[in-house]
Amino acid sequence: MKNVVITGSTRGLGLEMAKEFLKEGCNVTISGSKPESFNKAKDELKDFEDRFIYVTCNVRNMDEIKNLWQKSVEKWGKVDIWINNAGQNCPYEFFYDTSDEYVDTVIDTNIKGVIYGSKVAAENMLKQGYGQIWNMEGLGSDGRIVEKTLLYASSKAAITYFTKGLAKELKNSPVKIGRLSPGMMLTDLMVKTSTGEPSSVNQDAQFKKIFNILGERPETVAKFLVPRILSNTKQDAHIVWLTNFKAMRKFITAPFRKREDLLK
Repeated sequence: MKNVVITGSTRGLGLEMAKEFLKEGCNVTISGSKPESFNKAKDELKDFEDRFIYVTCNVRNMDEIKNLWQKSVEKWGKVDIWINNAGQNCPYEFFYDTSDEYVDTVIDTNIKGVIYGSKVAAENMLKQGYGQIWNMEGLGSDGRIVEKTLLYASSKAAITYFTKGLAKELKNSPVKIGRLSPGMMLTDLMVKTSTGEPSSVNQDAQFKKIFNILGERPETVAKFLVPRILSNTKQDAHIVWLTNFKAMRKFITAPFRKREDLLK
């Protein structure tokens, strides 16, 4: 039985991964930056009440990351898998029009939060003699430049570099680190701003067209990722949902498939 910690797991892909791990018999620590964010998730997890705990954790704060590890170990005895999933979006607009506050929140969450989580997990997993760390990629990880996404995409490009580098530093250790590439998903990170308002991506006809071809619901992606995480034995593993082949096939078959409008 594996013990799993997932940051940013009260909704979206994080929550769906938590459900899949629980279905696989794992124990899971769920976390979010605000206690009230767990209220809805708790109802969705009522069938697994003895195998999960919730710990409030703002990943921008190193002390809270350390507390997340400590509370998890106190409950489960060890941590086998740590997933840095928490992320912060920003408005779909040109960078020079973006409010200064988003620079801090995106960098602090998407870069510093992942680095903090990786540091705490690596330090403690090296002491316990095993473990796996997974960092979440996103738009920008492959180096493509997409206008109106520069801040978010730059943060994800940085995480790809960081994770590959840490894999080299851990190559001769019993601790493994890898990357998860979930592709385009229908989550609050995509369709809402950090204040809960509808994102302006809904007004971009070209973006909506592409998203409705390539996009997927988080529960589908979670079902793909979790078994592969659990069976992984490699250092610097890269688990990719939307491969180039899969994307090409989706575009080719799009005229013949009837799909719902994900960005209504």
